[in-house]
Amino acid sequence: MRIAVAGATGNIGTLTVAALQRDGHEVVRISRSLGVDLTTGEGLDDALAGVDAVVDVTNSTASDPAETVAYFGAVTRNLLAAEERAGVGHHVLLSIVGIDRIEGNAHYVGKREQERLVAAGPVPWTIVPATQFHDFAAMVTSWTERDGVAAIAPLLVQPVAPADVADVLAEIATGRPQGRYSDVAGPETQDLVDMARRTNQARGRTVKLVPTWSTMFSLETAGNALLPGPDARITPTTFDQWLAEQR
Repeated sequence: MRIAVAGATGNIGTLTVAALQRDGHEVVRISRSLGVDLTTGEGLDDALAGVDAVVDVTNSTASDPAETVAYFGAVTRNLLAAEERAGVGHHVLLSIVGIDRIEGNAHYVGKREQERLVAAGPVPWTIVPATQFHDFAAMVTSWTERDGVAAIAPLLVQPVAPADVADVLAEIATGRPQGRYSDVAGPETQDLVDMARRTNQARGRTVKLVPTWSTMFSLETAGNALLPGPDARITPTTFDQWLAEQR
């Protein structure tokens, strides 16, 4: 098949491209650095010519709800319109477990808008909600660290390996549209503070962690809010296995 990956140069995009190519598919890599601007639609029609399916793993670093909604809204509308013109038969969107249960997170507000547009759009679709990636804890501390001290919310998560998610996306993109797919998660529940401590230790970094809910993650993300549902698809790679590769 000929499959396009939007956000192809990012972490999960690179892995998804590799998974598709490993399975013998022709991949069209879409990103601004490769000449396609998803926020304006420039270059999309040419990129999607002859494409059977699109995997959207685009991301936003904006911290304002209006900005995330504007970004994800523009990207998704442009993608869906270009896909309809090109006759693309399947739009696969990577999303996040639990975003419908959490109101105050700016990124999740944008992802909900993205999901809404896909579900209401003209292209047959599959939305794949995944839990936080194994490197999420270290990423959070990098956002908040000041002078060797980092604030981090004591979240309960069931982290998943990015490579495992890429494999799932590649598999789904080559099949029929399924609507909302089961949650995708790793095999074990973890505490985010402990994950951050262990990741920094494995990488030889010394960071004092301050558990607090006064960050981008409020008390509404406590408890089981970010955990997968009972029918989740459990992927094989554990956090310990991923951590061993960080040493």
